[in-house]
Amino acid sequence: MNPDVADAAAQSVGLPPVAAVLFALIGGAISLSTPYLFVSLGECITERSGRVNLGLEGTMILGAFASYAVAYQVATANPPLTPVAPWIGVLVAGLVGVGMGFLHAYLCSKDRVNHIAVGIALMIFGVGLAIYLGKPYIQPKAPHLQALSLGGWSTYAAIQSAFKINGLFLLGLVLAPTLAWAFTNTRWGMILRMAGESTDASRALGYSVNNVRMIATCAGGFLAGIGGSFLSLYNPGIWAEGLSRGQGLMAVALVIFARWNPLYCLFASLMFGAAEALGPALQNAGLSRGYQLYAAVPALLTLIIMIATSSSKRTLAGAPAELSVN
Repeated sequence: MNPDVADAAAQSVGLPPVAAVLFALIGGAISLSTPYLFVSLGECITERSGRVNLGLEGTMILGAFASYAVAYQVATANPPLTPVAPWIGVLVAGLVGVGMGFLHAYLCSKDRVNHIAVGIALMIFGVGLAIYLGKPYIQPKAPHLQALSLGGWSTYAAIQSAFKINGLFLLGLVLAPTLAWAFTNTRWGMILRMAGESTDASRALGYSVNNVRMIATCAGGFLAGIGGSFLSLYNPGIWAEGLSRGQGLMAVALVIFARWNPLYCLFASLMFGAAEALGPALQNAGLSRGYQLYAAVPALLTLIIMIATSSSKRTLAGAPAELSVN
């Protein structure tokens, strides 16, 4: 659990229980939404090109390990670089994601290859490789990403903790509308959407569909790797097995719910972040009965979204046409 969100819920002396829960949810929406946001934006880019990548869970875990290991090694080998070591780790996590995206795109470019099976295989590969390589880094402490404290206007510790905003969230906040604009107002966006809507039209205009999807999948992997770096360098700020808790897979449902729109991905990510903070907030408010089920709230929300969007008339509303072909 994010320490900021835990503080927002626990340090609520002087606040009514309802207000304490509310500010804990705000803190969760701001902080815990970050990995959902980056992975969903990455998957949105990939799917708009006409390809599904179910391997982003493995990309996230591998990115989390790589960022933590690099940040630790950089800070250890050169202490003056400690303040920038986490951001070097974030960049490396993105590059690891590019590598995983390239491998996925390369395998999917072959004839008679099932994209879903490739994604599942790479998810297992990424998780297994990260666990194997990450064992020496379970105990060492790496420098963390710093947060901006925007709650100084309040004297309540709960409110101050809720409004600690990490730099990656701010980056995602800018990236979402930028991608939405680029999809509809740039040549790159037109080519990407064309590859997702009609392979024949793309080829008729002289574009290589495989190359477009290769670039889109690598870009999606880059963002997923950055989303993974958030887990190990900020929340919870350690390297351990099972950090992502299935967030890479939930992001696929999130993209469907967001109708392949980056701005909707932002709003849906905030909702998932708040859902993840709901359990600890209720526990600190005194509602501890059934607390074991609180951790399942994001997964339950995913299930509800999938059921709500399963109508034959609405499921593919806004979906790139080539996704149905795949």
